[in-house]
Amino acid sequence: MIVKHLEDVIGTKDDVSAATWISRRLILKKDGVGFSLNDTIIKPGTETLIWYKHHIEAVYCIAGEGEIHPEGDRAYPIRPGTLYVLDGHEKHYLRAKSQLRMVCVFTPPLTGAEVHDEEGAYPLVEA
Repeated sequence: MIVKHLEDVIGTKDDVSAATWISRRLILKKDGVGFSLNDTIIKPGTETLIWYKHHIEAVYCIAGEGEIHPEGDRAYPIRPGTLYVLDGHEKHYLRAKSQLRMVCVFTPPLTGAEVHDEEGAYPLVEA
């Protein structure tokens, strides 16, 4: 059994920041459950290009407002209670009107060290 609290992650190496987001990596590959789970903050007024070429991501919004805009598709509003799944590896823009707080599940699981590369992707890290 795994039991953690967000306070156990904040300020550690599993609390990863970038220009437009902060990701608290609660469950990682090392936990051996086949997925990873992040508590993610998207900074207000930002736009992030994301393309998970190697991962499937499910995202559940628990606070804030914004939109997800997959390339070649329409923009979809995000507000508390919104769930979206990038099951087709869709390249997309994530825009935060206000600070967004999202719960994100990845498969294959993240190791914890990932940040978006120049294409907006996380590399597939084996270690």
